[in-house]
Amino acid sequence: MDSTAIASLSSLWDRVFGTQPDPDMWVVIATLVAALAVIVPQGLWRLFRNAITIAHEGGHGLVALLTGRRLTGIRLHSDTSGLTVSRGKPHGLGMILTAAAGYTAPPLLGLGGAALLAAGHITLLLWLATALLVAMLVMIRNAYGALTVVLTGGTFLLVSWLAGPQVQAAFAYAVVWFLLVGGVRPAFELQAKRMRGGAGDSDADQLSRLTHVPAGLWLFLFHAVSLCSLIGGGRWLLAV
Repeated sequence: MDSTAIASLSSLWDRVFGTQPDPDMWVVIATLVAALAVIVPQGLWRLFRNAITIAHEGGHGLVALLTGRRLTGIRLHSDTSGLTVSRGKPHGLGMILTAAAGYTAPPLLGLGGAALLAAGHITLLLWLATALLVAMLVMIRNAYGALTVVLTGGTFLLVSWLAGPQVQAAFAYAVVWFLLVGGVRPAFELQAKRMRGGAGDSDADQLSRLTHVPAGLWLFLFHAVSLCSLIGGGRWLLAV
């Protein structure tokens, strides 16, 4: 390998794994406000909730693979619902962890992202997110899902490759705030549906059948994970 190639690889390594300066506090606050602006209104939430669904179904898929199950496909639908199918024992720890990973994935991803941002790894966060989206695309089994993941991954790729440090920082903070704050709302939506007698086959109900633990306690776990992630991640982000 010649010196030019070595220098290029070294530069790329430094760019991805090096640290970047923290943004100004006003940027952190502005990105929080931007995240709230697309999460609170119902109309915008319906559009941007697709990103939460990607994280939700991606969480199911990733944990299925990590627990030794065979992931056969992921589908994302225009009503922001999704379906992840894996093969393996229909009971046991692997199935329980896979079912529990959906509602907990977005806030935990947000918490992990906040940890990376607190350490100054803005570009690394963007590249990791892009890599996860590319890996997920391989398992998508419907056109709408593929389009959604391609658009999301393409946005991350363009920002991480072409944007300057300030734009990268603002985008990364906005994404992490969105996962942290947006990860809270789905559990409350599920709770409201169950109170109206709907969502009888939700993740909480599936977990109840698998573990004989009431669905309400699993819903409490979803709330606890999302709210604790928001508090912990928010403290990291605001400590710039």
